[in-house]
Amino acid sequence: MARDLRRRSMPAHFVTVDRDTPLLLPPDLRDWVPGNHLVHFLLEAVEQLDVRTARINEQGSGSDQYPPAMMLGLLIYSYATGVFSSRRIEQSTYDSVAVRLLCADTHPDHDTICAFRRSNRELLSGGFAQVLELAARCRVLQVGEITVAIDGTKVLANASKHAAVSYQRAGEQMQQVELEIEQLLARADAADAQPLQDGLTVEGELARRQVRKTQLQRARAAMEARAFARAQAERAARDPDQPGPPPPAAPKPQDQYNFTDPDSRIMPAGGATHFEQSYNAQAAVEVESRLIVGQRVCQAANDKEQLEPTLQSVAPVAGAVKEVLIDSGFVSEAAVQAVEQNEHGELTGITVLAPVGRIRHGRTIADLEQRADPPAPSPEGSFTERMAHRTATAAGRVRYKLRQQTVEPIFGIIKEAMGFRRFMLRGLEKVSLEWTLVTLAYNLRRLHALGAVLKAA
Repeated sequence: MARDLRRRSMPAHFVTVDRDTPLLLPPDLRDWVPGNHLVHFLLEAVEQLDVRTARINEQGSGSDQYPPAMMLGLLIYSYATGVFSSRRIEQSTYDSVAVRLLCADTHPDHDTICAFRRSNRELLSGGFAQVLELAARCRVLQVGEITVAIDGTKVLANASKHAAVSYQRAGEQMQQVELEIEQLLARADAADAQPLQDGLTVEGELARRQVRKTQLQRARAAMEARAFARAQAERAARDPDQPGPPPPAAPKPQDQYNFTDPDSRIMPAGGATHFEQSYNAQAAVEVESRLIVGQRVCQAANDKEQLEPTLQSVAPVAGAVKEVLIDSGFVSEAAVQAVEQNEHGELTGITVLAPVGRIRHGRTIADLEQRADPPAPSPEGSFTERMAHRTATAAGRVRYKLRQQTVEPIFGIIKEAMGFRRFMLRGLEKVSLEWTLVTLAYNLRRLHALGAVLKAA
């Protein structure tokens, strides 16, 4: 009883928090960041990257420039930790101890950060390849004879779908605007016309509608150009002996144009009835290391024609590809043949594994039972029969499952853990640059998670 009373009477002890006593000596910021922190790994990695392709002011005029290596490291670390806005990146140079260490307590402003990001495509592309070289040197990435899983994900554009107009709607709006212009001109000529509301003038309203008419005309012209290019491509790929009329060159009534980011497209997002203004971000993932070895951005709403160009985006440093895993959205006989055979009809040594139909979720009791592999189709068998057999064998099923375990979780990490769900930049060229930065940041984050020990060249 006496011991319990003494325990209850002892005062609580707290850590002393003193914000008033100044530090007598400037601390080493490295001591303020844990030794296994991502920023230490990133600083070591960036030191090994060649940044000579960075765009800098060679004349030496104006204010002092921030070192390209520091700016590159700042962008990579920010994207790897979910900070994408140039203003938020600038604020992090004050708020984050890790970023203060990275920047050596300097503070580039948001205009400098944004300009560096926009103008250094060559630096970022080179950095993506060089990080894969780092991964190969520390034996995380196998080089040559690799298996890649390819997939695409919709990433929101920096534009609202409500800022878009269809070809048909643009024509209707043009007619309405022309009618309103005629009414305003008639009002201007009428001596007894009623005055407009306070702050509005006939001249101002006319100018506003003329601007809108010009925008609508530009939108319809852009959609007509797209439709013509689409028809030309379809006609070029069309079999000359194929019956039926050629593809029309006129736009479809539902074709869309976005005034904020004309390069973006309306795409299905999570269902047949839900659409968003987006880009299609593609990635090719090496299945053993789960590193992204190829990446690109396209404007297509589906993946039917994306297999070959995405495979071509694989960095040469990764070596030759021997196997490609894709879902049914990429499958077409022309696409698979273009990958597995060269222009002379010779085999390239690449094998494509893909289902030819929708895969049923869950397994029945019959699926659990051991069974022999089905017989191979005859050489005269159809494309569908040959592709189906590849994933029907026990070995094929094991290999194809790697796709679900690699590329799909990586998109989940990018969107959930890194928080990248919307592009900050606009236009296909700049969006492609930003996706390079995102995948570069993911790869360094992945190497750090694996505990890779970087080795100099």
